[in-house]
Amino acid sequence: MADAPLAGRTAIVTGGTRGLGLAIARAFTAAGARVVVTGREPAQLDVESIRADVTDPAACAALAARAPDVLVNNAAITGPVGPLDQTAWEDWVAAIGINLLGPVQMCRAVLPGMRERGGGKIINLSGGGATGPRPNFSAYATAKAGLVRFTETLARELDGTGVDVNAIAPGALNTRLLDEVIEAGPDKVGKAFYERSLKQQREGGAPLDKGARLAVFLASKKSDGITGRLISALWDDWQNLPSKRDELSTSDVYTLRRIVPEDRGMKW
Repeated sequence: MADAPLAGRTAIVTGGTRGLGLAIARAFTAAGARVVVTGREPAQLDVESIRADVTDPAACAALAARAPDVLVNNAAITGPVGPLDQTAWEDWVAAIGINLLGPVQMCRAVLPGMRERGGGKIINLSGGGATGPRPNFSAYATAKAGLVRFTETLARELDGTGVDVNAIAPGALNTRLLDEVIEAGPDKVGKAFYERSLKQQREGGAPLDKGARLAVFLASKKSDGITGRLISALWDDWQNLPSKRDELSTSDVYTLRRIVPEDRGMKW
């Protein structure tokens, strides 16, 4: 049904009790999906809510036992803020664990079932630092860049299985992560970034519903065969991607790639 593109599908949304994760869970529910969310707080909608550590293999296996058709890896933390050599190593490692290894662990858990059922959808949430440097947020940026390349790599591994894997760039959001940046202050995050964050807070940031609507698209049959891409909820014409499916599959559009001098008109 056009008004229920996820009818009959079970979806797991990690970090789904607030912010973008909550917006995605709500959009999935409205689209007809049965939704299971994980998070630190009670769910603010009528879905199954579970407290689960995505870095714990047993917890991931328990979630995978719900036979999800769709996995959204949204759970994330800011991690340590400040110059690399002035942050606590254990905090750096913990951020990599939740922001990168957690999604990888969840994928490992759900993939056997998705293969057995002949298909599935995996959606990873990218973030600041995935496509450019993010000074003073080295753990967060490293994890998010790694998650995008993991998305590309896993998509190639799953070619022919019916499992599509994509990443979403949702834009600069006014969520808990922004609050943590502002709380850290200009000395840790850098004056320019701090001032941009204050401006974003005042102006409202990117609408959560744009990322949520893209997630519904990527979780639906309409996006079948679109895989291994980092798609911007704000700037990319993702609604029309089905008509570009063949062209997209043979290109490196919406992927991370190295830039060489010739790409910028230089004759080095």
